[in-house]
Amino acid sequence: MRQHSVPLGCLCGWVLLAIAPAWAAESYQIVYEKDVAVKMRDGVILRADVYRPKGDGKFPVLLERTPYDKRVDVGFGIEAASRGYVVILQDVRGRFASLGDWYPMKHEAEDGYDTIEWAAALPESNGKVGMVGGSYLGITQLLAALADPPHLAGIAPAVAPCDMHDGLFYPGGALAQLAAETWVSLVSVDALQRRTFTENWILKDPVHWAKTLPLESYPILEVRGVEGLAPYFADWLKHPENDDYWKAWSVCGQPEKIQVPAFHIGGWYDVFDGETQRNYVLMKERGGNDSARRGQRMVVGPWRHGSYSFKVGEVEFGAHLQFEERETMLRWYDFILKGAANGLEKEAPVKIFVMGKNVWRDESDWPLARAHNTRYYLHWGGKSNSLHGDGTLGTALSAAEPSDQYVYDPADPVPTRGGGLCCSFANPGGAFDQQKTEARDDVLVYSTPPFKDDFEVTGPASLELYASSSAVDTDFTAKLVDVWPNGVAQNLTDGIVRARYRNSTVNPEFLKPGEIYKITIDLRATSNVFLPGHRLRLEVSSSNFPRFNRNLNTGEDPARGTNLLKATNKIYHDRDHPSALILPLVSP
Repeated sequence: MRQHSVPLGCLCGWVLLAIAPAWAAESYQIVYEKDVAVKMRDGVILRADVYRPKGDGKFPVLLERTPYDKRVDVGFGIEAASRGYVVILQDVRGRFASLGDWYPMKHEAEDGYDTIEWAAALPESNGKVGMVGGSYLGITQLLAALADPPHLAGIAPAVAPCDMHDGLFYPGGALAQLAAETWVSLVSVDALQRRTFTENWILKDPVHWAKTLPLESYPILEVRGVEGLAPYFADWLKHPENDDYWKAWSVCGQPEKIQVPAFHIGGWYDVFDGETQRNYVLMKERGGNDSARRGQRMVVGPWRHGSYSFKVGEVEFGAHLQFEERETMLRWYDFILKGAANGLEKEAPVKIFVMGKNVWRDESDWPLARAHNTRYYLHWGGKSNSLHGDGTLGTALSAAEPSDQYVYDPADPVPTRGGGLCCSFANPGGAFDQQKTEARDDVLVYSTPPFKDDFEVTGPASLELYASSSAVDTDFTAKLVDVWPNGVAQNLTDGIVRARYRNSTVNPEFLKPGEIYKITIDLRATSNVFLPGHRLRLEVSSSNFPRFNRNLNTGEDPARGTNLLKATNKIYHDRDHPSALILPLVSP
């Protein structure tokens, strides 16, 4: 282990500008230590790179725990240390420089606790530790916070789930296949290299194998000559219900254990869109102490997972979208860890980007108290199949209308196009034109007339659907769309329900073919102004593949099923079965 003095110049081959950020009140030269050993309670050694200001004094600590190689974030280490923080970048257990066996989520609470307490005791630490990072790095923060380490003073989880089952791997009861398979392939590269074994196929985009059946035969589990490469993936498939396997890692079920302020960052097109907001709401309402409840802040932009670009998919949201995540997070930590008088206490706790208008707006809370949930009922004039049909949305309840129906064929599922995705190059997330999808006969399309004035939807949306199926199990999907005057159909948000989990993700109940059921689809949240001339559209179908695994309609175990069965699915919208889109409307 070597110690280095860094005058904000070069670091291990990286060349960096020696310019302090304009917002920094002071700038320090840096000392860093590479691969510092940190012993966990069970004796396993994890390794961290430590960046600290050079000179005397004690400083607050910012800790990042990552499965993606701590060397990637050297820039953050230098920038934050130059601003007066001790920065610790640690490889989590079983990843890159750290020892032990890698199993996602399993050790993050205890390892996080032990690392935080070790960091607080460093000679240069003032005993206050904050955590940073997004996605899995956000998960490491949330799980560590649940363990309540005494010296944890704040967390900043960007795009991280509140619940590992409903919010990560099984939203609505359907496997988030694209995210699960892409991510397990990504993290398995290091696992292969640690075993001095590699094959080029592992680097292919997992979409290449998306139609592999059964799911438990996904190639990552059958690498030649390697046993137990990703046992956790097999375990995920064994636990489709929200059982005790998942509940131990759920923040949603135990927010009172969170004892610290939190700064949440989310994206309308992020895979964890609704989860970011659930974290904020639950910690604000049920956090473990007054400091935690009063200390919640949230920023939500139109971003997809892992990107803060102006262009999200096919849509450019303009220069107003500019957002400096690192600057915003460090300013917040200056306030809570250093007591900086930077005006943060005078600012609104919630900042959202309103699409359509493409502007940032401060809010006093979330969801918006002034938003009014309004029902838009599904109607038709004869046939709602495809964008060429005549399905409509309106606030008047229909007296009597025949049902809509379509045939869902798992051999020919509706393809995923944009939305809240992770982490595939072949299927990027974001805003995309849905017209090609809407041209399919197995997609029901319901639209409003063009709006004459601005029409704002901001907050959580849902769909109450009355439906039946010829199968014992099937899926129902829904998508909210902004249709431009030129016909472009921009997706906003979407959701899914696996019918067997319509009442509970703990206790599945199969359908009785032909019987009508009320099914509620969580459409997560959005903020969008439908401008004059635009229309609001709802798509209803039974697949969104490969974002979600295909329901084979047979009732077989999803991990082992191989038989495909077509299902005739019907949607009802009459007075006795008032299918309705529930929208949070905000008046101008």
